[in-house]
Amino acid sequence: MSLELMSPAGSYEGVVAAVRGGADAVYFGGGDFNARRGAKNLSDEEIAEALRYCRLRGVKTYITLNTLVTDRELSRAAEMIKKLNAWGADALIVQDMGIARAARALAPELPLHASTQMSVHNLGGVLAAQRLGFSRVVLARELSMEDIRFICRKAPIEIEVFCHGALCMCHSGQCYMSSAIGGRSGNRGMCAQPCRMVYSFLGSAPDQLLSLKDQSLAKHLNELEDAGVTCVKIEGRMKRPEYTALVTSIYRRALESGAPPSRNDMEKLQAVFSRSGFTDGYITGKTGEHMFGARREEDVRASRETYREARQIYESEPEEPRVAADFFFSARTGENMALSCMDEQGNTYSCTAPPAERAVKAPTGRDDVRRIIGKTGGTVFYPRDIKVELDEGLRIPASALSAMRRQCTDSLTAQRRQPPRRAVGSWQPGLQRLPYEGRPGLIFSFLSTEQITDDILALAPEYIYLPLREAAAKDAEIRRLMQKGFAVAPVMDRVIRDSEWAETLELLRGMRDMGIESLVCTNLGQIFVLESLGFDLRGDFGLNVFNSQTMRELKTLGLTSCTVSPELQLAQIRDLSQVMDCELLAYGRLPLMITENCVIRRRGTCSCGTGTAAITDRTGRSFPLMREHGCRNTVYNSEKLYLADKMEDLGAVHMRWLRLSFTTENRQECLSMARAYAGKGTSRPENMTRGLYYRGVQ
Repeated sequence: MSLELMSPAGSYEGVVAAVRGGADAVYFGGGDFNARRGAKNLSDEEIAEALRYCRLRGVKTYITLNTLVTDRELSRAAEMIKKLNAWGADALIVQDMGIARAARALAPELPLHASTQMSVHNLGGVLAAQRLGFSRVVLARELSMEDIRFICRKAPIEIEVFCHGALCMCHSGQCYMSSAIGGRSGNRGMCAQPCRMVYSFLGSAPDQLLSLKDQSLAKHLNELEDAGVTCVKIEGRMKRPEYTALVTSIYRRALESGAPPSRNDMEKLQAVFSRSGFTDGYITGKTGEHMFGARREEDVRASRETYREARQIYESEPEEPRVAADFFFSARTGENMALSCMDEQGNTYSCTAPPAERAVKAPTGRDDVRRIIGKTGGTVFYPRDIKVELDEGLRIPASALSAMRRQCTDSLTAQRRQPPRRAVGSWQPGLQRLPYEGRPGLIFSFLSTEQITDDILALAPEYIYLPLREAAAKDAEIRRLMQKGFAVAPVMDRVIRDSEWAETLELLRGMRDMGIESLVCTNLGQIFVLESLGFDLRGDFGLNVFNSQTMRELKTLGLTSCTVSPELQLAQIRDLSQVMDCELLAYGRLPLMITENCVIRRRGTCSCGTGTAAITDRTGRSFPLMREHGCRNTVYNSEKLYLADKMEDLGAVHMRWLRLSFTTENRQECLSMARAYAGKGTSRPENMTRGLYYRGVQ
């Protein structure tokens, strides 16, 4: 099979474990800008040596710079990009569009791969990534084989999928639960894994309601290759080298044999790490209760013996050679002996030795020469072909042949360890744009038209946001609002698979027929699809605008405004060079997760209609759940963001708009909160938070 197998490494030992396990590529973190900052990770010296180690063995190295960075951190990220380019990394795995922009300028020949943290789950997202300079996209884990096959058939760049390891409950890049609860951002590589904690529904016993089993697609490798996938990726940079070695070796055998792993191998996979077994529910399109699982004591006990076995994979000696080399030896009477070699990448070397003497007794034969030259043990090379031209009657010392062979393998080793020569560019953040100096306007975001009253409209919001499906279902109410002069902007679904676009576009045609001019885009893929429909495109918080360079990239894609990340501190927002109008989430429950699996169904029933539910954690905090299209759920924060008494601070960050997001509020609650922000009241919610605007995130 031609699928590239990529394995994780959280340390230099992990790199060795991945390579010795049979990986075609290894990915590991680059400095502080990777999504597994809790892993041991590699120092600069270890990164440079790991790149040489892998390059010698023909293994690709993909470095993760897949966290969000602030404007002040971009210069350090740029220095890391320059180092990785000089050291010869094969690609950067990136989430932040600002980092991608800097990388394109600094290292124009260094390939970029779009991290799964970019939440790409449809063809539009792949095409947008291509426009941003990416040559490969790591798709969202939640896609079915049908989704993957459709994307691969039409994608102009490479597609990579996760084939084994942990599953987040939330679409990657869209989870704010860890940061909201404890200030540790998953988008910054510091996730505290709140989805593994226990929660309960009202009246039910505590359970791990948000904890999914680990994924295993070992039985689907042939299908993935047939679909057109370029690379399958094992998750696990936080796990031990033994895990990497064992999982890699089992997947390597499956790829080479074309058959699923044996029952014994599947038992080893489960023993080395699992959460009560594995799931393939997403790729088969069969989500539900069977996908949930938690790490149990019996899982931990089972792993101990397996770790001892796995260690032998990367500690046993000698190392199995993996690089093919061809040799050509010639010995002519009266001429210097010559040995030349060439490896599979075309690196060559030739050396000579004094002429061979005439044999007194038994002359050296061709097979003798081949046997000695073929002794490449202790190196990464194995002899693929050895050609010998030899005059009769010559005696060739074995020591001379061995010395020439060592010269050849030493030279090939040195050549292969050298980094490629690449172009080096320059990057500057650009001129600082003057911020908006006026009083910020208000945007009222509702989940339902039932929350809208004439009294709240009297506060003159500049925009009214409503979910697209709510706007489509309440066209009479929308027309009434527009007749009164209000700008209504439907908010796109957070997740839209390719199979769901036909219905979505039909809804959008209805919006256009009503005279709707603006849409709120929640995902990168939507921008690409919607750009030709004539709407004014506004960016939502899910685009993770963390720095000015990301804002510039989104502007080039066609956005006219954006929402700054709610994970930024106010001081960091003030640093932004606002190349387009910006809005800030100033009130309401922050959406903490968008889940592909229905959490509400775990209660025992799910109508996928109207209504809400809630889960409660061990501290008694209650997190509302809202049903979304496609039997998805949004998990909202237990506390409401409130900043109406901090208007002076909000004014200092020069936002064009403040967005008030009304979710679980009734009409009167919406009105009282809106009046507080309009300076006409002092109401505040019972359970409130200042969000992350003051305390920030790790």
